[in-house]
Amino acid sequence: MTDTISITLNGERHVLARPTTAKDLVSGLVDKDIAVDGTPVDGTRLGIALAVEGEVIRRGKWSDFTLAEGHSVDIVTAVQGG
Repeated sequence: MTDTISITLNGERHVLARPTTAKDLVSGLVDKDIAVDGTPVDGTRLGIALAVEGEVIRRGKWSDFTLAEGHSVDIVTAVQGG
C-alpha cells in the first residue's frame, strides 16, 4: 500500500496523501479550516459544490467521504453575475 493516491480534479491529475477526505481536499484548496458539517470554521461562506464520479457529495458528508485511487472529482464555485 502506498502513502498516496492519484485522483482527477477538474480534469487534471492530482496526487494526495492517503487517506484524504472530501473535507480535507476542499480545506486544502480554499486554505480554510472546515468543520465536520462542511462549513468554514471562520464563519465565511464557501460557495462550493463537490461531485465524485458525477455524484454530488453533500457538505455534511464531506468529512465521512474518503477519496480513493482513480476518483474523478469536480469542484465548482458559485459566481455572481447575470
